[in-house]
Amino acid sequence: MSASTSANSSFHIAVLPGDGIGHEVTAPALDVLRRIEQTTPGLGFRFTEAPAGAEEYQATGKSMSEQTIKLCGDADAIFLGACGLPSVRYPDNTEIMPQVELRFIYDLYAGVRPARLIPGVPSPIVGADKHGIDFVLVRESTEGLFASMGKGITTHDEARETLVVTRKTTERLFDFCLRLAQRRQKRGKPGRLTLVDKANVFKAFNWQRDIFNARKAAFADVKTDMLYVDACAAMMVKKPWDFDVMVMENMFGDILSDLAAGLIGGLGIAPSADIGDTHAVFQPCHGTAPDIMGQGKANPTAMILSAAMMLDWLADKHDHQPAADAALRIEQAVDKAYASGLKPMEYGGQDGTAAISKAVMTALG
Repeated sequence: MSASTSANSSFHIAVLPGDGIGHEVTAPALDVLRRIEQTTPGLGFRFTEAPAGAEEYQATGKSMSEQTIKLCGDADAIFLGACGLPSVRYPDNTEIMPQVELRFIYDLYAGVRPARLIPGVPSPIVGADKHGIDFVLVRESTEGLFASMGKGITTHDEARETLVVTRKTTERLFDFCLRLAQRRQKRGKPGRLTLVDKANVFKAFNWQRDIFNARKAAFADVKTDMLYVDACAAMMVKKPWDFDVMVMENMFGDILSDLAAGLIGGLGIAPSADIGDTHAVFQPCHGTAPDIMGQGKANPTAMILSAAMMLDWLADKHDHQPAADAALRIEQAVDKAYASGLKPMEYGGQDGTAAISKAVMTALG
């Protein structure tokens, strides 16, 4: 169900708080969206909440009900808190991960992981405060090694998992990333796309390089280059400010996206999205953190910035300028809150969920 493209739009958001601290970070993010709704003419929301995750699996035997899946399909966007608990697993000992299941159900092939260093947040990289870090890592989210999820073969003597990449998904992914580089260029960013792979070893990645070279021909304004994944990892911790947009296979992206989060202060402030041609899920990069659940220590910043990503995607999809303006306001409010001295507990400070939420809401005005 798509919202109107008129100046006045009300977007229907499916809200899946998930497990553990998922509930604790979702609530303040929704508070931010409600404040945005009150102060942004032409922008409205309708939130419908539903259970999903390990707690739901314990109660019903399914990570999500058919009703919840339909809700997600009918909504304009899906807002998902952290899901899964270490103690709750499927019979094959794999984790309960509705976030991954939704990728396959709604063909969400582009996993978008921004890495932007917020003013006042410490980075382990020397010189990051001077140069800044602002790049977007995009991982293909439905194929690669993850295409083997639940299908691997094990015997007494060996185990096999199969990497799969298809032309259709590869072409869509590269086009998505080339358009993303174009949009960033218009916002004053370099507008450069780096393909990260292991083409010196695997034929599949050489095959993808041929597709990459063919697709980039239609985007003459986008600068491109290619980099082996091991060299990329080294460069990310040496000069992360040299990157703009990066695209890679699913497993490579799964690993390097956590490295990217570490460069900008950790998973607690790292937002993400899984995007397809018609649907999208927005969620923090972090997990459910059962060790701090219910203690008021969870950092809601990643969830709040994921809300900004959701608004930016809705704005682009529906040509809706108020949503784009609202996304920028949320980012600016987070920056202002941290620049004013906010110090979450993971950085040795005393600011927990409530204090961080209050600081962002105050910055919003």
